[in-house]
Amino acid sequence: MTITIGLTGSIASGKSTIAKMIIEEGIPVIDADIIARQVVEPGAKAYHEIIEAFGQEILNAEKEIDRKKLGNIVFSDKSKLKELNSIVHPAVREKMLKQRDEWINKDEKAVILDIPLLFESKLTNLVNKVLVVYVDELTQLQRLKARDKFSEQEALDRIHSQISMKEKASMADAVIDNNGTKEESKKQLKAVLTKWGIPI
Repeated sequence: MTITIGLTGSIASGKSTIAKMIIEEGIPVIDADIIARQVVEPGAKAYHEIIEAFGQEILNAEKEIDRKKLGNIVFSDKSKLKELNSIVHPAVREKMLKQRDEWINKDEKAVILDIPLLFESKLTNLVNKVLVVYVDELTQLQRLKARDKFSEQEALDRIHSQISMKEKASMADAVIDNNGTKEESKKQLKAVLTKWGIPI
């Protein structure tokens, strides 16, 4: 039987690093962020629905959705963000489940759904187990400022728009403490997967 694992964390927690380690072990990872970009490509159903909702001015010269322009609209207005999510989330969920079921039909030992907002979007029912990548808030803040060149306030705004790391860790079936080295994180990952019957 295939075990479906939800991989999540918070912004700048190092979740992508863990996802990469899982892929290197030959376990399929379905990435919600990649799918979210695919479902809004020109011609897709969600693409037309977003233009209908937000107007032609969110498009760039190539007629693609300009993520920055759209971001400026939705991150300053909660109702607009809700409207965008009501278009994008069902399309992402549909595509993720289709891919998940394809791996299950191939009798894969495990399949990972990499969903940054797994708890926020209430998607835990799509998976058998939840694995949270954890870092303390100070590490998270420093990494985010360095990675995205954010001011302290910009970084904090993004961190606080998500459920806190501590709360996510308390809701998980297992946690990888990603404050240390990559080697330490990999050791924890192997231990968790082995415990769940997925030796790597």
